[in-house]
Amino acid sequence: MTPDRRRFLRLLCTVGGGALATGACGYTLAGRGSFLPAYIRTVGIPAFTNHTTVFNLETLMTEKVRAEFIGRGKYKVLPQDTGVDALLVGDVAAVAVAPTSFNAAQLASRYVITMTASIQFRDVRENKLLWENPSISFRQEYEAAASANVAIDPNAFLSQEANALNRVTTEFAQAIVSSILEAF
Repeated sequence: MTPDRRRFLRLLCTVGGGALATGACGYTLAGRGSFLPAYIRTVGIPAFTNHTTVFNLETLMTEKVRAEFIGRGKYKVLPQDTGVDALLVGDVAAVAVAPTSFNAAQLASRYVITMTASIQFRDVRENKLLWENPSISFRQEYEAAASANVAIDPNAFLSQEANALNRVTTEFAQAIVSSILEAF
């Protein structure tokens, strides 16, 4: 065997051995794990309750949380609270909008939206609370639309800033599902 061939084989063994060693090191993709019992395959997510004045917020939040669970690919999601392995119940308690910065004409140029909810995730089979946050809160800042002249009333702001509502509910749903599945 030639010296070049031996060097090539040594290099191949080193790289292959390193690949095998790191392949079993326990690293996984972040955000894809789950600390839930293995028998939980079906999750019931009935419509959230809405205690705010924001029209249809409960429907949007429920849809976003369902979509996030479905996106994880491991769970069948149903809209009812019976015939499921686990149940997620949500109660949107408050939405507030407040200006955070102003332009030269003293008009609000940025707003912060704060949403607060109560979430419970229960193992139906064992009748055991797996995860709960009675006052999970999510804050996000948004630029005001160039033509928007809105007050701090959430209905007025969110009716003009539909994209802000869509973004905040998506990010809120991601935070809820990640907290439940990753046990944070």
